[in-house]
Amino acid sequence: MRIAVIATEVQKEEWLQKPATVKAEIIFIDAFVNDIEADIFFHLAFDETNTSFINTDKPVFANAVITVLNELPENYIRINAWNGFLKRDLMEVVATEKNKPTVEALLHALNWKYIFAPDVPGMIAAKTISMIINEAYFALGDEVSTKAEIDTAMKLGTNYPFGPFEWGERIGLQKIYMLLKKLSDKETRYAVAPLLEQEATETAYPNNK
Repeated sequence: MRIAVIATEVQKEEWLQKPATVKAEIIFIDAFVNDIEADIFFHLAFDETNTSFINTDKPVFANAVITVLNELPENYIRINAWNGFLKRDLMEVVATEKNKPTVEALLHALNWKYIFAPDVPGMIAAKTISMIINEAYFALGDEVSTKAEIDTAMKLGTNYPFGPFEWGERIGLQKIYMLLKKLSDKETRYAVAPLLEQEATETAYPNNK
């Protein structure tokens, strides 16, 4: 089995922290090229702001945290590969019934633990973390405390590895903002904190400050 992985340096580093396997050949590439030979692709650098699909009929595991299955080609399988999530012990996967045997066979070969998540924007973990980050921005906007103090309180109080603002910086506020905006289209409880929206916009368009 030959697996081609399209990844950033951060994602490659996280991949290499996963359990090693001798049942597959892994090649890391910066971008897809038509003449590459692989049985399966991992498109970890999948860009949900400017969707571009790989031109292949092979299974593609895409870092499509926000984009749901009916917005993707039939050979695509959703995973959560946001920064900090890929190296976790348990991988969230969303697949059609037709593609589930492929998921099970591959992840067994890789010796990776996984769980099938619901086909909703954010799956489980990303949606939860995004809501926590959003609430932290509401608190910051209300001048409850500083970013550093809120991060420290969350780490000490919940034993999280990162505080909400640290998570936001690690993942990327644009991703958090995009997810919350999509969720808020159907449920008002996901309404984006004004300060989060402001910072996400300033980060995306720094020259418009």
